[in-house]
Amino acid sequence: MLDWVSNLYGPFFDAHNWSTVITSGDDWLIILSLVTIECLLSVDNAVVLAAQTQALPTKAQQEKSLFYGLWGAYLFRFLIIGIGTFLINFWEIKVIGSLYLLYLVYSFFRKTRVVRTHKLAGKSKTGLSLFWSVVLQIEFMDVVFSIDSVLASLAISPNPVIVLIGGMIGILAMRGVAEVIMKLMAIIPELQPMAYILIGLIAVKLFLSIPVIDVEIPAPLFGLIVLVAIVITLIIHYVRVKKGRKIKNERSDNS
Repeated sequence: MLDWVSNLYGPFFDAHNWSTVITSGDDWLIILSLVTIECLLSVDNAVVLAAQTQALPTKAQQEKSLFYGLWGAYLFRFLIIGIGTFLINFWEIKVIGSLYLLYLVYSFFRKTRVVRTHKLAGKSKTGLSLFWSVVLQIEFMDVVFSIDSVLASLAISPNPVIVLIGGMIGILAMRGVAEVIMKLMAIIPELQPMAYILIGLIAVKLFLSIPVIDVEIPAPLFGLIVLVAIVITLIIHYVRVKKGRKIKNERSDNS
């Protein structure tokens, strides 16, 4: 057992391996490509994270949950890279993840805003505070979405140190994207239901990727879908704001 663990994680603690990677220009080119792939594959993850943080009542808690999630993501990425060669056998986690995402969508659209606001003040069904419940949800989805990223990265470079560095930088960049989406949601409320519609599409995308079905929706295509959805949502927001101003002006004229 110890030999198996040593074989999986030994390269991470090889100082010569780290020195070779850090001083090699070719390795940094590979790392740059891995960061790009991480960001492309993590568009869906960023959408999910931003939507999950909206369950927290204050901006400070939302940012804090992303901070805790970031360090958890680094830990899980380290563990997952170590067993990356076995991840292909863990398709069950994709099924669980897709069902969980569909449950999030169902829960969001089933509840009224009043019920949802009332629930924010209480605790989750697990008995944890709302904050730690959101953090655990973030960590769970990090594990689910790490599968695609790690497998894609290992296909480019078998060196786990290169994959780890690329993954860490990519995760940090993805968290930045999540924070941008989170801030936009606060300004444009229509983005939140749009995000949950995208989460439903992500669930389907994740389920279709299991080996039995083996249908992969290219990451660039899904990124385009996200951009189109955001543009449509911005148009809807603009129309609603314009209509609201028109009604307000008509009421002012009548009075």
